[in-house]
Amino acid sequence: MPRKPVARDAVLDAFEALLIDEGERAATLDAVAKRAGVSKGGLLYHFPNKEAMIGALLERLDRLAEADINAMKSAPEGAAVYFVKSSLWDDTPMDRVFVAATRLAEVAHEETRRRFAGIQQQWLDVLAEEIGPDLAKAVRYMGDGLYFNAMLEGSHGEAAAHREADVEALISAVEILRKG
Repeated sequence: MPRKPVARDAVLDAFEALLIDEGERAATLDAVAKRAGVSKGGLLYHFPNKEAMIGALLERLDRLAEADINAMKSAPEGAAVYFVKSSLWDDTPMDRVFVAATRLAEVAHEETRRRFAGIQQQWLDVLAEEIGPDLAKAVRYMGDGLYFNAMLEGSHGEAAAHREADVEALISAVEILRKG
């Protein structure tokens, strides 16, 4: 498979960063080109319009989500523990594309919403195989809450230390519920 041009990746990374930092409305073609350090013509060479950039971002989301789901399935500690532990903002490529896509879903981008629903269903399916459907939903909501709060609080200092304790407490709760 031929290697993607570096400029294409830079443009997609810039689009992702603008979505995260400023939202969908600020992620114009001009703003993306400026942030990527390319001309608008260079951007248009790789992405003829904003919808093409969104499509590439959603492909990135799908690829990273598939890798995450496969890691969940093969995690030695089990899918539920893996899911809880991985539900902290850590500025990974998955974190970044997830938040960027969330910004698209906020403005009712239907394809983004459809992809999110599919990913969430896959997470639930993997969790349900291990702990049953009811517990799977509880674990997903635990993970969603951890992720949301970690994004709001940042990843440094006292908040980070408390979150690590929260993760351990939630894992203990999952183990208790699993036995119950």
